[in-house]
Amino acid sequence: MASTVALFSALSGLNAHARSLDVIGNNIANVNTTAFKSSRAVFADLFSRTISGATPPTETSGGTNPSQVGFGVRITATQRDMGTGTISPTGNVRDLAIDGNGFFIVERNGDERFTRAGNFQFDADQNLVTVDGDRVLGYGVDAGFTVQSGALVPLNIPLGQLRVAEATSEVRLTGNLNASGALPVGGSVLDLGATPTSGFGLITGATVPPTAPNVLETTSLLTEIADPADPDAPLFAQGQQFTIEGARKGNLTLPTERLAITAATTVADLMAFIAAVLGIVEGDANPDGLTPGVALDPLTGRLSITGNTGSVHDLEIEPTDFVVRTESGAFLRFPMSIEKLASASGESVRTTTVAFDSLGQAVELDVALVLIGRGDTGTLWRYDVSSADDSNLGIAITSGVIAFDTRGQLMTTEPVQVLLDRSGTGAATPLAISLGFAGAEGGITALADQTSRIAASYRDGAPMGTLEEFGIDRDGVIYGAFSNTMVRPLGQLALAVFTNPEGLSAMGGNLYRPGANSSPPAVTTPGMLGSGAVVAGALELSNVDIGREFINMVLASTGYNASSRVIQTTNDLLDRLLAIR
Repeated sequence: MASTVALFSALSGLNAHARSLDVIGNNIANVNTTAFKSSRAVFADLFSRTISGATPPTETSGGTNPSQVGFGVRITATQRDMGTGTISPTGNVRDLAIDGNGFFIVERNGDERFTRAGNFQFDADQNLVTVDGDRVLGYGVDAGFTVQSGALVPLNIPLGQLRVAEATSEVRLTGNLNASGALPVGGSVLDLGATPTSGFGLITGATVPPTAPNVLETTSLLTEIADPADPDAPLFAQGQQFTIEGARKGNLTLPTERLAITAATTVADLMAFIAAVLGIVEGDANPDGLTPGVALDPLTGRLSITGNTGSVHDLEIEPTDFVVRTESGAFLRFPMSIEKLASASGESVRTTTVAFDSLGQAVELDVALVLIGRGDTGTLWRYDVSSADDSNLGIAITSGVIAFDTRGQLMTTEPVQVLLDRSGTGAATPLAISLGFAGAEGGITALADQTSRIAASYRDGAPMGTLEEFGIDRDGVIYGAFSNTMVRPLGQLALAVFTNPEGLSAMGGNLYRPGANSSPPAVTTPGMLGSGAVVAGALELSNVDIGREFINMVLASTGYNASSRVIQTTNDLLDRLLAIR
């Protein structure tokens, strides 16, 4: 008689091959879906009916196999192929692909999801998001642009909005100092008096009189110095300003500075003010025996200015450079006669470089080198560092000595620490700069030449700049390029790795979520835990093999047709059975 087993087995075949066609159709439909992972239907037979069991062999007969008839087929699973698809360049810096097993982490309303599709874009807040608006997560940076590997945050790339500046921390010099240059004889010497022939004196009845035979002392009050045109009237008055404006030091014009005259301002205060404004480094005596600084001859009441050695320190001061003004700045008089008695001498050189404070404000840094000694062991040079942008009174910052051996090579290789005061500017103070005379670029040498030449070969720091472009490296670090040439990290992509990625549950929209058999996500940085490297400007294509899918479609169609023929044949047999009387 006709068997219903064949009928139902063939029916299961129809169902199984139809489900297989569903899987194949979905694969083919997503052949151009970014990072789509193809699947395949896995067939398994249903349980079988045992008609007769197996028998073992005996001494007199052989054994027999079981006699079984199957009850059909079923789709036991669909297996997802998580292999990496072809990585195709796009040229769009926001497009990202993963060359490995990791997943991008995205979130919406606090719900984390995972994707391999890296066709990202920006939202209105310049967050990196998927095409459906899910925000891409990663690691942010602190105020110093250091990636903070910890809590995941939305990655934000504020093009045209983020502005940064960086303070200078290092300056290196290069060049050659003329070791055969002239040794110094002395510094600039200038004589200051009330008139060309007379010094300063005090008014009658001065409250701080000098000790005879002195006519003036450093403790004398400025408001009690006599006007040479009227000995009974003071030359200076409380509330006035003593200003130095237009004085020159070598080829450098010194900044204008003001000394507010009070009832307690003394001659010593005036002398210290002049020395500071002129940038005189006080210390050891010059070769001519004069000590740099401002001195008073108490017997004559005349002041003298002695500058530092080196032609770059030569002082050029005219009587019109020393001015007395009112508290509001109105001109009153030129209070002194000034006569230059000697010029500064000695081989020397100066260079000026621009540095930046923490606000990106440009500050000038002047470095002068002066030959001070030459012998059998080499040459000695004095460095003088100054800046008109130092907030303290005067321009001098620091000074010292460096030595060169008989081959002209620098023996003092440690950098000089320069502290530039920036009080009152709003910037961090002091601005600490490491000034190096030796470096990979060659540094400074001291060889015989026609003249000395030095320049800054390296300087870090930058003025204010705006974020203009960005790029992402293989480690997922997002680097921003600013208009001031700075390049700084803006964040780093995070990737998730699963022990069994085939166990993930697809959510649609190229998104997955962890499944019961996938394991929880292990969050890491690109390149770690087998997550793979990030490829910027490219997308991962679907891993659907269209040729294989057409073959599978033909096989599924053939299986479906064959199952239908079995049903048709079984039906014919049943019809014949029913026709028997």
